[in-house]
Amino acid sequence: MSELKIQCPKCSNEIELTEQLAGPMLADLRSSFNDELAKREAQSAKAIQVATAQAKEAGRASAAEDQIALQERVKEQDVKLREAQAVQAAAMKREQELKDKEAELELTVQKMIAAERDALAEKLSKDAEEKAALKVAEQAQMIDGMKKQIEALKQKSEQGSMQTQGEAAEIVLEETLERAFPMDGFTPVAKGVSGADVRQDVMMNGTVTGRILWESKRTKNWTAGWLAKLRDDQRASGCEVAVITSVALPEGVDSFGIVDGIWVCAPRYAVPLAMSLRQGLIDVAGAKGRAMGQESKMEMIYDYLTGTQFKQRVDAIVERFEDMQENLRKERFFMEKQWAARSKQIDAVIASTIGMHGDLQGIAGRSMPEIASLDALALGYDDD
Repeated sequence: MSELKIQCPKCSNEIELTEQLAGPMLADLRSSFNDELAKREAQSAKAIQVATAQAKEAGRASAAEDQIALQERVKEQDVKLREAQAVQAAAMKREQELKDKEAELELTVQKMIAAERDALAEKLSKDAEEKAALKVAEQAQMIDGMKKQIEALKQKSEQGSMQTQGEAAEIVLEETLERAFPMDGFTPVAKGVSGADVRQDVMMNGTVTGRILWESKRTKNWTAGWLAKLRDDQRASGCEVAVITSVALPEGVDSFGIVDGIWVCAPRYAVPLAMSLRQGLIDVAGAKGRAMGQESKMEMIYDYLTGTQFKQRVDAIVERFEDMQENLRKERFFMEKQWAARSKQIDAVIASTIGMHGDLQGIAGRSMPEIASLDALALGYDDD
């Protein structure tokens, strides 16, 4: 405290402030400052109250106006919001409908693709199995034959021998049928023997209920002559049904069908067709078995006349009769042609003979004897 000094305003001398000298002065200054501070605080508080009141009043008026304007804006916003919500709802609805249609279309396309894929996969699998089976059979056939004639079969294998393929197809057909119907009997026709490839004896309870004759073909083109040959083989074997399995099918047949009394099918449909034909033979045999012992001779004759065997025999007779008729027609045409030529030749000979006899009568006169047979021949010639 002893370090504080003040300067006298009159004499400009510095006076050291002591505690005794500065105490009263500080007390007065502190008192004056506190009074002024209190006064200022009171004025400030009053001004604050007035300003607060004015602000509240102004705030109330402004708030009312703002509230009205806000309500108007809220109403406008509500209207716009509802419109926007309606537009958004319509857009969302359209978007959802489009999504549903796209999902439905995609599902439909996926189903179609899946179905086509499954069908294609199944077809490719069956084709591959058939080709593999044929290939294995061909290889087995070639290996078997190579022991006897190595060079010949090597050349045939290089040329893709149709005979080897045909024999392989016969083996595959027989093995396929044997696997599908293990209870039936199968009799292959020996190589070089006239006839079909395989005869299937349909068995039921140890009894033959019917027979199916199978012929296998593996060529690029269909030949109509196969039908007539298989009909002859069917009659000779006494089979109720005859089937041709061929890679090349006749016009109008895509999978299987009956052509001129002969069933025709692609190799992959051999087993399903055999199942149907086999069941039909079993049903017919069962019906005949139930009627056995109840038929009179007339009924047996009726069954024979309406059965397959009688029809096959009549067909054979008609075909042979048609062949005989055609041959007879050709012979008759030939004979009529020959007869016409010879008739003209005979007429010329008769005319020449009669003319020669007349010439001689003109020369010899009455001394020329009459020839009665020549006169009769002349009369016959004149009649013609």
